[in-house]
Amino acid sequence: MADSIFSSAVIGTAMPVELTGPDLVIRLLCTLIAGAIIGYDRGERSKAAGLRTTVLVCMAGSIAMLQMNNLLPLAGRSPDSFVTNDLMRLPLGILTGVGFIGGGAILRRGSLIVGVTTAATLWYLTVIGLCFGGGQMLLGWLATGIGVFVLSGLRWFESIMSVEQPASLGLTLDPDGPSESEIRRQLEAAAITIRDINLRSRSGNRTLTLNVTKARRRFETEIPAVIDELSRRSGFATLEWRCLD
Repeated sequence: MADSIFSSAVIGTAMPVELTGPDLVIRLLCTLIAGAIIGYDRGERSKAAGLRTTVLVCMAGSIAMLQMNNLLPLAGRSPDSFVTNDLMRLPLGILTGVGFIGGGAILRRGSLIVGVTTAATLWYLTVIGLCFGGGQMLLGWLATGIGVFVLSGLRWFESIMSVEQPASLGLTLDPDGPSESEIRRQLEAAAITIRDINLRSRSGNRTLTLNVTKARRRFETEIPAVIDELSRRSGFATLEWRCLD
């Protein structure tokens, strides 16, 4: 029996419908380890869903599949019992329910939305748990490896990607200051895209408020050189650059 279980775990085929004690232990143990591997990465980075949360979510998916597995035997029942029982509603309901939990992890902070990766991780862990609970051991471990690679391996790649960072530029110009078209040309020459612009005039001074975006790497937070150049020019009463994320 042990050799049969080990073979099923290695090649990834589904284990017997009739669960034995060793089957149950192996599936739950694999689920626990996989959830802990991904949960350690999330907990180490102080995410909302840390080690305990990820393990519990992964175990929930696995236990739902084990419960369904226990209800599958059809001894003494008609061939259409699968249809009348519709046992797949149990794991599918778990998967849907975790979607609501993940939705609670998504927060909006000003113009920035955080928690999307955490929500996706919880949903993904549920699927991993369903794989292990259903006896698809190889698929479960492959999914775990892919999850670790995406969360850890792609983090470095994401950090060097160029993203459109929104910012607000506020200018108060003296009567003899540069024209709006001249400022536009300087910003566009520095690859800063102007989304919209608001102009107000008071006591001879002009106040410009521009919503702009600039493609930069995520870790770049310094003020663009063109803004520093504008601040040293005459004709500006005030100049303020503010990142919106």
